[in-house]
Amino acid sequence: MSLLTTVMQNQLLQDLARILPNEMQTEYTVEAIALAIIFLVSGIVHIIIRYWIIKLLHKLDERTATEWYAVILKHKLPQRALFMIPLLIIYNGLGLFPEVHSILTDFVIRIAAATMILVGARVFDAFLSSIHTLYLMRPADQQTPIKSYIQLGKVIIYVLAGFFIISSLADKSPWYFLSGIGAIMAIILLLFRDTLLSLVASVQLTNNDLIRVGDWIEMPNFGADGDVIDIALNTVRVQNFDKTITVIPTHKFLDNSFKNWRGMQEAGGRRIMRSLMVDISSIRFMSYKEIQRFKNSHLLKNYIGKKMGEVNSYNQQFLKDSSETLTNGRWLTNIGTFRAYIIEYLKNHPRSNEKLLMLVRQLEPTEKGLPLQIYVFTDTTVWAEYEAIQADMFDHLIAVAPEFGLRLFQQPTGSDFRESGSLMLKGR
Repeated sequence: MSLLTTVMQNQLLQDLARILPNEMQTEYTVEAIALAIIFLVSGIVHIIIRYWIIKLLHKLDERTATEWYAVILKHKLPQRALFMIPLLIIYNGLGLFPEVHSILTDFVIRIAAATMILVGARVFDAFLSSIHTLYLMRPADQQTPIKSYIQLGKVIIYVLAGFFIISSLADKSPWYFLSGIGAIMAIILLLFRDTLLSLVASVQLTNNDLIRVGDWIEMPNFGADGDVIDIALNTVRVQNFDKTITVIPTHKFLDNSFKNWRGMQEAGGRRIMRSLMVDISSIRFMSYKEIQRFKNSHLLKNYIGKKMGEVNSYNQQFLKDSSETLTNGRWLTNIGTFRAYIIEYLKNHPRSNEKLLMLVRQLEPTEKGLPLQIYVFTDTTVWAEYEAIQADMFDHLIAVAPEFGLRLFQQPTGSDFRESGSLMLKGR
C-alpha cells in the first residue's frame, strides 16, 4: 500500500512538472500549487458540508420527533464536528507531497492542528450544552442544578485546549509549558479568584440542596426577594416580585444568610402570623346574659357548654357562697371566649389548612395593649390568594371583636381628640 501511495505521489508531481514551464518548475512553485490544491479540495468539502449535508440534517430533524436530535442540532454539535473534515484534509493532505516540506508547510500544519484542537473544544462545548438542555427537560421536581458543573467542564476544556494550541503553534510538547505550572497557577488563582470561590460555593449549594431554580428566596443584603431563575458558576439571578433582576455572586451565599421559602411551598400552605392589639381596659368577665347569647352561636355552642360545665362544677365544689364567684371562683371572660371563637372560626374557614399548626395565643402586654396573636396556615402558597385570604380573616375578626365587648387599640388621631372635645362641651 505504501509503495502504491509513493508511486501516486511521484506521478502527481511529474504531471505538475510537465504542465508548468521550465522557469516555474521550482520548489516554491510546486509547494504553492500543492497548497492551492489542498485548500481547494478542503474548501469544496466545506461548501458541500455547509450547504448540503447540514441542510440534510435539518430536514431529517423536521421529519423526526426525537428530542435529543433537535437539541444537538440547536447547539450545533454535528455542524461543529463536521467542520473537522476540511481541517483533516489540510492537515493530512500535505502528507501526499513528501518533497514539499518547508517552513511554510510546517506552519500550515501547525495552524491546522491548532484549529482542530479549537474545533474539538467547541464540539465538547456543544456536547455539554446539549446534556444540560436535555437535563432541563426532566420534570422540575427531579432536577438538581448542574449548570455550574457544565460551566466548570467548559472552563477546563478551554484551558486544556489553550495549552495544546500554544504548544502546537510553538511546536513544543505541552509538558514544556506545564513545567512552569507553579507560576501559571499563581496567575490563575489571581485572575480566577471569584470563579474558584463560586465553584466551591456552587458545589456546596448543589450538594446540600440549598437552592434550586424556581425557589423563592430572600437575601436582604442584596435586595433580593423573589424567584431564582438561574444558577450559574459565578452568579445566581433572582427575579424580584417587581420584575427587577438581582444578580448575586454565587460565593456570597456562603458569606451571607438568606431565607428559602421552598419548605413553605412544599408544605402546601403559607403561614399567617399577625396580632390583634386588644385594649386591656375592655377585658372583663362576661355577664350571664352574654353567655346565653353566645351559647346560641354554632361556633361557640360546644365551647360554652363544656366551659360552663367545668366552671359550675368547680364553683359548686370550692365556693360556699355564690357571691364569691368573680373573686374566688371561675367565670368566662370576653377575651377567653373571643380566643375560642377565633379558633373555631379558623377551623371552619374554607381556605385554612387544618393539617398544619393553628393556634391563638396571648403575648406579653405592651403600652399598645394585649397582643392576641393568630397563627394559622392557608391552603395555598400563591401570593395574591394568600393576601386575599388573610385580609378576609382579619376583616371578620376586627369587625366581630366589639360583639365580645372588646376594643382594638390604635394610636389616638385628630378625630379622636375632636370627638373627646365635643363630648366635654356637651357635658357642660
